[in-house]
Amino acid sequence: MSLDLDRYLAERRALVDQALDAVLPVEGTTPPTVHKAMRYSVLAGGKRLRPILVIAGAEAVGGRADTVMPTACALELIHTYSLIHDDLPAMDDDDYRRGRLTNHKVFGEAMAILAGDALLTLAFGLVAANASRVADPRVICAVVADLAHASGTDGMVCGQVVDIESEGKTVTPDTLDYIHSRKTAALIRVSLRAGAFLAGGSAAQVRWISEAGDRLGLAFQIVDDILDVEGDSATLGKTAGSDERKRKATYPALHGLEVSRKRARALLDEAKERLAPLGPPAAPIQALADFIFERRS
Repeated sequence: MSLDLDRYLAERRALVDQALDAVLPVEGTTPPTVHKAMRYSVLAGGKRLRPILVIAGAEAVGGRADTVMPTACALELIHTYSLIHDDLPAMDDDDYRRGRLTNHKVFGEAMAILAGDALLTLAFGLVAANASRVADPRVICAVVADLAHASGTDGMVCGQVVDIESEGKTVTPDTLDYIHSRKTAALIRVSLRAGAFLAGGSAAQVRWISEAGDRLGLAFQIVDDILDVEGDSATLGKTAGSDERKRKATYPALHGLEVSRKRARALLDEAKERLAPLGPPAAPIQALADFIFERRS
């Protein structure tokens, strides 16, 4: 029986959205402005790819969504914090995100910074709270360490730093892969790994999922680069063409669109190969590989 990916995504996105609404402080909670700013960006919609990958990683090794939901929410909060900060005038200076005005355009720069900080802090609290849902709470230590590594100066922050420092410069293919593998791929890989860890996956299962995650994450950013060239602002929900205007290091700029598409497809095929030993339980992750390649936003 083939997987209905649209249904799979819709059902898990609904579960994630419900959980996010529950874990975020309500707007009237003191101090109300920062809580309103947090909810504004988190509940603005989006694909919820990272939390769904946490769930899919758990399911691939025999786990369930409810077992990993706090950590799934944590990944979305970390992703959203990074978007809020990326959009600031000191960084990418963007006006729109997910089809709405960016956080700092609504709440001001200071509150946007604080909202991002609060989301990051809350995220690690949610991972800690996940201990009550797993068979061996000691696995939380591994997940926290993994998440900190992928989010900080070994991962996402590192990629952002090198990305900023590379603007307007000619970079090598290795440098471009270095940026993308940390800025984007690290958090996608850790989403899958966290789900597998929390669901009790074996060392071999976690390794297969990690290797697939590396390739899914890099392909995701390559497709993002392509969409910035070929997409339109209304579909993307953010300003198209910003990479070229800021002279950012991207795959199309360095390799051209056709080579970029081939590279993304090859990476996604490799991801599927890494997942093959897991059998049918990994079908949602394999289907997500095609979704990543075919997406338009």
